[in-house]
Order: sequence, then structure tokens, then C-alpha cells
Amino acid sequence: MAKLQGILMFSHIHPDNYNQQLNDKETAMKRMFADFNLPELELFRSKPLNYRQRAEFRIWHEGDDLYYIMFNSETKQKFRVDYFPVASELINQAMVGLITAIKNNELLRRKLFQVDFLSTLSGELLISLLYHKPLDEEWEKEARSLKTTLSDIAPVDIIGRAKKQKVILDKDFVMESLTVADNTYVYQQVENSFTQPNATVNEKMLLWAQQATANLGGDLIELYCGNGNFSIAMAENFDRVLGTEISKTSVKSAQVNIAANKIANIDIVRMSSEEFSQAMNGERKFRRLEGFDLTAYNYDSVLVDPPRAGLDPDSVELVSRFERIIYVSCNPETLKDNLTQLCKTHTIEKFALFDQFPYTHHVETGVVLTKKK
Repeated sequence: MAKLQGILMFSHIHPDNYNQQLNDKETAMKRMFADFNLPELELFRSKPLNYRQRAEFRIWHEGDDLYYIMFNSETKQKFRVDYFPVASELINQAMVGLITAIKNNELLRRKLFQVDFLSTLSGELLISLLYHKPLDEEWEKEARSLKTTLSDIAPVDIIGRAKKQKVILDKDFVMESLTVADNTYVYQQVENSFTQPNATVNEKMLLWAQQATANLGGDLIELYCGNGNFSIAMAENFDRVLGTEISKTSVKSAQVNIAANKIANIDIVRMSSEEFSQAMNGERKFRRLEGFDLTAYNYDSVLVDPPRAGLDPDSVELVSRFERIIYVSCNPETLKDNLTQLCKTHTIEKFALFDQFPYTHHVETGVVLTKKK
């Protein structure tokens, strides 16, 4: 019965449904932004299946049986998951291989309550095992044996997590390869740090941003730059790129990625958009900006990819000073609120819908605005 429930849970996730759900999103976006003078909406499709490079599952123990479960976010009903159609084929292979390997291994399965998977288009895999028990040397020995077994599927690393413990076998990141136009970029993606989950749509987002800023020159400021996802792909269009990011982990990855891609015109500083605004206005001095002369930058173009809360009022005021704004949004509601303010000073030149999250209500959008003359 549990297996049947799992099948029913994903019955709406089918290639036959894809075009209709995408059409519905397009219609909803046009309706939501009907009060704005929008250009023709650009639509970027996802793969209908196996598009997510990340997935996480709770583990259910039922006698000698062991399987993955997910919860309905509204009813909290649990569903058994033997196959996850939205996850990459590599994750689905690893799901089967992991359960098969640990089902009869008391040390690895006992008090295991969650498994997280991170895969890449480049074929690497990272698996995190979360426990309600301390992890000792015996666990590590068995986990290394598990790593060897799963390496038949793909190059794999394993992380064990318990209260105040993180055991890494042998690294806590993967290296992704993304192809944009004629270039291939590599990105370090660390466990539990933000990365775009739909890698092939991410490639389309990067190409869109690259083409939207082609031959501009000048300097690019990127707020919320993460691991350098956009900065690295767009650097060729600008004289200099300055990225800001508050997460230490993401800043560290961005530095790794800049070096790995041999890009010389990007600098990353660890600060929030609010702090950067204060620094630009001369309201505060930051030790993290020692060696940077913010007055020397040509503030023509800015890219923002904020969290779901969108841009706060100070950040809206900051980006409104730029000649050109590239705004990538994961929340149409907050995007609409921000555009209401930004369209007082700017005109929308491009509007794109990226289907990062098929079969859900979530929508990723991209907007290019230019200052009114």
C-alpha cells in the first residue's frame, strides 16, 4: 500500500503533463504582471523528468525493511519513495544502491533518519547520512566500505552527520561542469550551500544573462553572488566584476571557482547588500573592503539574485542608481513589489521565465531593466 501511495503522489509528474503545466505558468505570469509594460515573454523549458540535481529523503524503518519517505506538505501524510522521477538518473541509481547496501548492515542503518543526495551533470555524487547517534570509528569503517560499493555507480563521497559531528569521506563538495555557449565552466558545490537545483535550466539562465549583457563593457556589481554562478559566466562581458555574498562557505567556493576557471577580472567580498550600500554611501567603513576603491568602479550594471524575500527597500534604492539592472527572482510576488518601485526609474527590456521547478507553483524569472532617459 505504501508503495502504491508513492506512485500516486507522483502521478502528476509525467512528460504528458509538462507542456500544460508550463503553459499554465506562462499564463499566470502574464496575468500577474499585466499592469507592467512587458516585452514578449521569453520561455525556457526544463527537461520533463530527471532534472533535479539535489534531493533529500527521510528514512523509514519498518521491521527489517528500510525505505525512503517524503511528506505531503499540506496533510503531513507520508509516502514511500522507491523512485523519484524529478531527480537525476544518478540520484535514482544511488537511491537503490544505498538502500540495498545498508538494509542488512545494522551499524549503518541504525538510527539513520535522513539521506541527502547532491549530483552533477559531470557525474559526481555526494551523499549525506544523518543519524540520531554518535558516529565512531566502526561507523567510519563501514561507511568507507559503502563508499567503495557505491563507487561502481559514480565517483562518490559520503558525509556522516550527527549531533555536533560531521565526518567527511573524503570531501564535502562536488565539482559541476556547466556548458554555456562555447564555454564550459566548473563550479565547486558544497554540501548544504545554495546551488541552482535544475542544472540544465541553470545553463539556460547563464546563457540568457550572458547574451543580455553582451558587449556592454564597464563594470558589473553582483549582489547575492553565491558561489559565483553568474559572475563567472558573465565576466567576459565586463572590464571588472565585483561580487558580494554574506555566506562564508559560498565566498570560499566562489574564490575556488574563479581560480578553477582562470578568470582574472572578478573580486568577491563577504558582505550583505545592505552593508555594500552603506559602504557605497560612505556611511560605514569595512575592514573587508581594505584594498578596494569603490569610487573607482563604473556602476553601470548590477545583477541581483536575492532570496525569496526579494530586495529590501535600501537595496532597491541602491540598484535603482545603476544604468542597467539584471534581476533574477525565485519569487514572483516579491519581484512584482520590487518592480513597482524600480519601474519609476527604469524600463523593462527583457522578461524571461525559467522553468526551474516543473510541476510545482514555483517560478524562476529574469528581468533586464534600463534607466529611463
